[in-house]
Amino acid sequence: MSAPRVKGWCPGAHRPMPSGDGLVVRIRPRLARLSAAQALGLCALAQEFGSGVIDLTNRANLQIRGVEAARHDALLQGLAGLDLLDVDPALETRRNLLVTPFWQPGDVTQRLAEAVQSILPALPDMPAKVGFAIDTGPAPLLQDAPADFRLERAEDGLILRADGVPLGRPVTEASAMGALHEMAAWFVARQTPDHRRMTHVTAKLTLPPDWTRTAPRPAAPRPRAGTHPLGPLLGAAFGQLDAGALEQAIRRSGTDGLRLTPWRLFQLEGVAAVEDLPFVTDPHDPALRIHACAGAPFCPQATVDTRALARALGPRLSGQLHVSGCAKGCALPRAADVTLVGREGGFDLVTRGAAWDTPRKRGLSPSQLMDGTGLI
Repeated sequence: MSAPRVKGWCPGAHRPMPSGDGLVVRIRPRLARLSAAQALGLCALAQEFGSGVIDLTNRANLQIRGVEAARHDALLQGLAGLDLLDVDPALETRRNLLVTPFWQPGDVTQRLAEAVQSILPALPDMPAKVGFAIDTGPAPLLQDAPADFRLERAEDGLILRADGVPLGRPVTEASAMGALHEMAAWFVARQTPDHRRMTHVTAKLTLPPDWTRTAPRPAAPRPRAGTHPLGPLLGAAFGQLDAGALEQAIRRSGTDGLRLTPWRLFQLEGVAAVEDLPFVTDPHDPALRIHACAGAPFCPQATVDTRALARALGPRLSGQLHVSGCAKGCALPRAADVTLVGREGGFDLVTRGAAWDTPRKRGLSPSQLMDGTGLI
């Protein structure tokens, strides 16, 4: 069996990715927020032009699934009408910007995020998956989320930190964009076709000493489903939202808008409480520690049905379970307690590792996994 094909780029709105259920069209909401009107409009577009399924990604983006190629242009017009589309496709590709979700209007996080967006056209060309994190809340929340350049708080002030390096460069709001430009130029001069992410480069090369002086503040615990001062956090199994159910949640709650997170959670702004919504509200629900990609038949690289097994097996296990259709590990690009990797219709078992790590067992059937013999 050939190795899974790593495309090296993520789907966008202008450049959708073909999948087994049609085109996957990614939307990158600015500051990881949609107004209630934008969210309702997006739900309508997903039902009119797609399958009615919306993915919530680990970059806090949204993806409309099941779009017919002949209707893609009409969908783009709808997104433009909602102000959810960059006119310039090149700018959209570059706008891989993660923002700590609990920012407040006018705070340092919003100001820095808008500053990064404004200088994106001036930054040197970088590989398509390179991204930025604005993690400048009271304590970092995004350290496990994918980003190559990280703006964070130190105990005293701000730092710019390269992903994979524990210490960063002290900056101010005034100097941060210049420092980001310098770091981007350093990265571009040293990245290669085989080393296209910051962690790949910093694993082999040393940053200038002045860029590795200051530690970020200790990370805060990852937010969980349930109540929150800014509005309830709701979870989505496998990060998959039914557009009709989401529309009802927005209308019934009277929310001002949606905040998106990279943890398969979304927030209803300004809502005191919600009841009887078809989303996860219990922080201990097994659905929030089970990861599975779309799998077969939706992904051409997968040979297994991932989510049926994940739903059945997940509640029986403690810790994180990752069921991946292939060795790319798209649903969880890091280690899990148990990782099952689809291969030629069966599953390989990786314990305390990622989908691309060496398996402990190979060629297991779903029945062997369900009766426990394959996990011993």
